[in-house]
Amino acid sequence: MLSTRQSGAPLGSDRRGRINYDCRQMIVVITMAITLWVIGHFMKAPHQARWIMIGLLYVGVMIIQVALPDGHPLREATGYHPALWLLIGAGIGLALLYRRGLMAIRARTNPVKADPEPAQPGTFGGVELERYARHIVLREIGGPGQKRIKNARVLVIGAGGLGSPALLYLGAAGIGTLGVIDDDVVDNSNLQRQVIHRDADIGTPKVFSAEAAVKAQNPYADIRPYHRRLTEEIARDLIDDYDIVLDGSDNFDTRYLVNKICVEAKKPLVSGALSQWEGQLSVFDPGFKGPCYQCIFPQAPADGLAPSCAEAGVIGPLPGVVGAMMAVETLKLAAGAGTPARGEMLIYDALYGETRKIAIKKRADCPVCGTG
Repeated sequence: MLSTRQSGAPLGSDRRGRINYDCRQMIVVITMAITLWVIGHFMKAPHQARWIMIGLLYVGVMIIQVALPDGHPLREATGYHPALWLLIGAGIGLALLYRRGLMAIRARTNPVKADPEPAQPGTFGGVELERYARHIVLREIGGPGQKRIKNARVLVIGAGGLGSPALLYLGAAGIGTLGVIDDDVVDNSNLQRQVIHRDADIGTPKVFSAEAAVKAQNPYADIRPYHRRLTEEIARDLIDDYDIVLDGSDNFDTRYLVNKICVEAKKPLVSGALSQWEGQLSVFDPGFKGPCYQCIFPQAPADGLAPSCAEAGVIGPLPGVVGAMMAVETLKLAAGAGTPARGEMLIYDALYGETRKIAIKKRADCPVCGTG
């Protein structure tokens, strides 16, 4: 009589029975892999971290299959024979190689031009001159203005609705150093309006998702992500490193903190806000003796009077409109072009297609910038 090991079938007497048994046991491991992915999804772990965990599970199964002897309970519990696992690994490897090959072919058919030598600091290479040509031909910017843009250092507070379009346009425009601070991760509910993030970025810290998007659009951009909350302990040192601050935060505590530090450090602040169908923005520049944010909004509104986007809703393209306008004001400040919105507030009503501009004035009794 043939033994189980001689017949090669743990639950039967023929090869088909052994394969069926292996497949059933493999389903257990595959279920474990799916469970790891689902747990990672609910914990908002990045996709890369989830794939690493599944990869470690696969490596562990292969070690069990190769290192343990026939008949060992762990080996039988994971499929008994490594052949099927090797086939799965080979199939996944071929799929990845195929995908990489397609990406390489696509890159060759649409190659990215590169300068023969990197440009010196403060100068432009040939590709950069071509990239920013539409700025350079503008009379108000020209070569000197674009050079000032390249030398500018801009800090963006928040990589959400307002920060998304602002970061994309500032990176594309050639801002030399672009910082972004945000402690949040990409959520499915963000994708309706936060265009810098993709579905594949769900669970990824927003600053890293934004960094990848800006670098993909402009490899010359120097973007610095800070995955943390802006607190009073770090705000002064961080803002001191930048020339202009763009505030796209969604809470009054952060807005008041940023305004206070910008006034103390004499840094221009481009500030914007959204609600449902309406957006507003202004440039608060203490160097021009204009009002600061707290001059216009002396104190935060009572609870319920200014609901967040999550509570009140917001039309998807509105952050793009206001965020792009904030990017324009930032570029005007950086290049020294035109008249930035100092001492005035732009209000855009998307529901009725109306744009208004109102004058705003400094308050003598302002606790931040007033003389009283």
